[in-house]
Amino acid sequence: MIELEETRALVDPVVIAAFEGWNDAADAATGVVDHLIDVWNAQVVGALDPEDFYDFQVNRPRVGTDENGHRNVTWPTTRIAIASPPDLKRDVILIRGIEPSMRWRQFTSELLAAVDDLGGQLIVTLGALLADTPHTRPIPVNGTATEPELVDRLQVEPPTYEGPSGIVGVLQDACSKLDMPAVSYWAAVPHYVAQPPCPKATLALVGQLEELLDCSIPLGDLPEDARAWERGVDELAEEDEDIADYVRSLEETRDTTDLPEASGEAIAREFERYLKRRGEDS
Repeated sequence: MIELEETRALVDPVVIAAFEGWNDAADAATGVVDHLIDVWNAQVVGALDPEDFYDFQVNRPRVGTDENGHRNVTWPTTRIAIASPPDLKRDVILIRGIEPSMRWRQFTSELLAAVDDLGGQLIVTLGALLADTPHTRPIPVNGTATEPELVDRLQVEPPTYEGPSGIVGVLQDACSKLDMPAVSYWAAVPHYVAQPPCPKATLALVGQLEELLDCSIPLGDLPEDARAWERGVDELAEEDEDIADYVRSLEETRDTTDLPEASGEAIAREFERYLKRRGEDS
């Protein structure tokens, strides 16, 4: 079990979680939690024992020097932090981790037990996938929720995706079985610029969180980073006529088709394309 540091009783805490790996195209989802930890000055209160869940030949520990000049090893794990945003009348539990290599059910059980100990009331998972979307248009974000009340209030869809899943899908399913309210937001990252980071997708997910929480989140450098990212991709397209033609075709499709960007069917289709692309690349 996760040993949590003693904390004060949290006020109606909402959980925001993201995981490196299959669920995190271009690091867009974990980029959100990293940003929130920074701007909300979150404090780490616990971490999973990595020995039980990670293959260290896949996710290797890192050797480095701390601020006092001491050498140490940092192990890959999943950490839990808490924050008290000044513009929000509730606390936030932030989970920033790595998709486990093994024992997914135990991983999920321990994580949700820690959330329950902290009094978590709502779990919001973030993800990002590679999609056929142009970088010049707003990043599509699809939302799903496990409870009818959340579906109606947030104008999202119940989960309908069928196929291989990452830890985000497993976590959302576990929440549903435990009657714990859960929402999931996924950003669609242009697949032809899949290398991280993608600040434009991170910014789009932050925007969804602002709507969900009904608060303003400090954006810092994210807007300028997103503009710089888009300018960089523009320059890439200018240098390669094939990419430029492809982007124009995506723009035409996007502009002439009323995409159901907030529907479960849309995210299912994007997952199918994503899985096909992964198969072609392997």
